[in-house]
Amino acid sequence: MALVGCGSGLPAASISNDQLSERVDTNDDWIRSRTGIGSRRVAGADESITSLGLKAAQAALDHAGWQASDVDLVLLATSSPDDLFGSAPRIQGALGAIHAVAFDLTAACSGFLFALVTAGQYIRSGTVRRALVIGADQLSRWVDWDDRRTCVLFGDGAAALAVEACPAADDGLVGFRLRSDGRRGDSLTLNQIEQRTPLVQGLDAQVGGFTPIRMNGQEVFKFAVREVPAVLRELLEGTGTDAADLDWLLLHQANQRILDAVADRFGIPHERVLSNLVHYGNTSAATIPLMLDEAVRDGRVQPGHLLGCSGFGAGLSWGAALLRWRGPAA
Repeated sequence: MALVGCGSGLPAASISNDQLSERVDTNDDWIRSRTGIGSRRVAGADESITSLGLKAAQAALDHAGWQASDVDLVLLATSSPDDLFGSAPRIQGALGAIHAVAFDLTAACSGFLFALVTAGQYIRSGTVRRALVIGADQLSRWVDWDDRRTCVLFGDGAAALAVEACPAADDGLVGFRLRSDGRRGDSLTLNQIEQRTPLVQGLDAQVGGFTPIRMNGQEVFKFAVREVPAVLRELLEGTGTDAADLDWLLLHQANQRILDAVADRFGIPHERVLSNLVHYGNTSAATIPLMLDEAVRDGRVQPGHLLGCSGFGAGLSWGAALLRWRGPAA
């Protein structure tokens, strides 16, 4: 599977830490020192997962030099679809990818990595030749904007990666490891509301809807700084790769302290750690492709570069992949 194009779709509106402090008891220094976040994008009334995902997908198509009719699979990683029945088909239809099958995949902040690996298996099996893998979330819908522990963390956005079949020697998915542990899932949740309505005599039915995001920040932080280095180390050893061979470390953009801690564990200089969460916060499934697109467009990531990636988050879920960017260049 070759990585041949990327693109992003971002809301127009950005909310700074100072602006957020007008609503909740917080400030810029407190947020930056604990997370590294300076601002976040929030979708407006005319923006949605579908519109942002479509913009990202079209940009990735253009970057790869494809036509929409060339695409065989549209895979959308999201935990906040516009329609619980799925938003990928809406993107596929609006894009004009008339030959593509389209479906959603939910794995929270690990979603893009899980989706990319899934697309890779379709391509390696020979059933799919070209795929668009999109990571998109609009968690502003599900944030309690009066809870300063969580509302400062999340932002909205979408990004996409175009991948295609290639000779085995050129495979850009060099290796991967995926993990889940539902026993620890209560650390980060977006649960259904616990409300029921009378239906018929002796029976009631659940009312649809979800509670705001709830997170045990300390537990999630400890989970990330423990499990991410472990799964990355296992992957590096399993593929015979040394950390010094990595051109870039590309992790889920959740907290700058996590990114720095993982880099330090492997002796990777901080200047080789890709980070843009200062501008966008945690966009969940969008963070890895959003960061990759930015780094490709500004020329940091060049054809042939090897990236050590890891996604981690609710579920709990986590994983790692070694990705080699084929191009095009910026």
